[in-house]
Amino acid sequence: MANTMRVALVAADREVWSGEATVVNARTLAGEIGIMANHTPIMSVLAEGQVDVRTVDDGHWVAAIDGGFISVAHNEVSLLCEHAEISHESNYDEAKRLLEEAKARSEAAS
Repeated sequence: MANTMRVALVAADREVWSGEATVVNARTLAGEIGIMANHTPIMSVLAEGQVDVRTVDDGHWVAAIDGGFISVAHNEVSLLCEHAEISHESNYDEAKRLLEEAKARSEAAS
């Protein structure tokens, strides 16, 4: 598994997903970024939008995030967001709908 990396998508209230992946694509404030195994260490601010992950067993999921941070070091990718919702059916529109619902519930509880 030399061409894989450990990935964790973490929202403020829970770990949304963690596991082994081959590719992570996201949008930072500086532009699109693609991460593969053995990527140069980075830390950046994530823009609101989509995170796309290819898992080791040819799986695929997308998440809608409201921004946050990405850290890459030692074959570990951490995506930290206040709110994030995932769609295992790789449907960004569904993930975005779930994200908006979660944010509304959070605001209503405040």
